[in-house]
Amino acid sequence: QVQVVESGGGLVQAGGSLRLSCAASGRIFRTTPMGWFRQAPGKEREFVAAISSNGGSTYYADSVQGRFTISRDYAKNTAYLEMNSLKPEDTADYSCALRAASQRLGIATGDYDYWGQGTQVTVSS
Repeated sequence: QVQVVESGGGLVQAGGSLRLSCAASGRIFRTTPMGWFRQAPGKEREFVAAISSNGGSTYYADSVQGRFTISRDYAKNTAYLEMNSLKPEDTADYSCALRAASQRLGIATGDYDYWGQGTQVTVSS
């Protein structure tokens, strides 16, 4: 059973920072690309960032490019999403996911196989 657990969400003022964490089961964490997605109320889930299984490649949505950084720590089986210069429009439920069926970075929700429950990020103006 693959477990994916996010943490680190909260309430922050615009311009502030947060770091989200995503802990995943041991072996699969080392062999799969990972992605972060978010879903705001009344909107569809959207892609935020992705990182390759070896951490050498990353990809970001235009809306977060230059403000967010995705990374992974193999010793801790944890991926991170460092979010800076937060805006009210970044308010959403953030989820991480693992892509077990391919080594390519994915930007669609259907590209990913295992999902966490999400963590809420609220940015006040």
